[in-house]
Amino acid sequence: VSLILAAHGTRRPGGVAMVGDLAAQVSDLLGRPVQVAFVDVLGPTPSEVLAAATGPRAIVVPAFLSRGYHVRTDLPAHVAASGHHNVVVTPALGPGGRVARIVSDQLIQTGWRPGDSVVLGAAGTSDPHARADLHTTATLLSAMTGSRVSLGFAATGGPDINEAVEKARAGGARRVVVASYLLSDGLFQDKLRDAGADLVSRPLGTHPGMARLIADRFRRAVPPSVNTGRGRPVRHHRPGAPTSLAMLDL
Repeated sequence: VSLILAAHGTRRPGGVAMVGDLAAQVSDLLGRPVQVAFVDVLGPTPSEVLAAATGPRAIVVPAFLSRGYHVRTDLPAHVAASGHHNVVVTPALGPGGRVARIVSDQLIQTGWRPGDSVVLGAAGTSDPHARADLHTTATLLSAMTGSRVSLGFAATGGPDINEAVEKARAGGARRVVVASYLLSDGLFQDKLRDAGADLVSRPLGTHPGMARLIADRFRRAVPPSVNTGRGRPVRHHRPGAPTSLAMLDL
């Protein structure tokens, strides 16, 4: 079985290294090699890695924190273009309680204190599914910290991260803390740091819980012909179909 971690990609060598380190941690947890692919900016792409895969089955974990364009459109297109006939693609890493807990841990390690106003800093998206996921994460984080959590975007869509920090400060908050909702370092993390907040947490890929979450995604990505064990079979491979995508709700 080929194990592939599909990330966004960045021109920053440090960000690329961070994704590679994360894949290495996952590989250590699983005792199997984990390859890295990038859907944007640089290669190898998921289609290239899948086309070169020698095993009869491949499992792809999207290293994305919401169900945006890259997860719902780009990645399936890469799988189809690869010509690989037996690919399991798991859902994105977020939203969910485990990811929200990682965000909370990073906040605490950064120096967040009760009473601080929190802005969840994401890359940004115009995709309604991804925006709904981000609001879900903000709600979960608010419940965990007891802080009001708003959204701020470093790139696409609004509210802009700078405006979100200014609004939180204008609301009378003693301190404003940006909770990074990015997997790795890069341009977007720099924008979070430059937004004028008192504190900015580190990218989530630096937290050991992220490697454990990804490893669990791989472990639970069963073959398409096998039941998940919870009474809901995943989609079966259809003979003659170019690609089988089993989207597992983990």
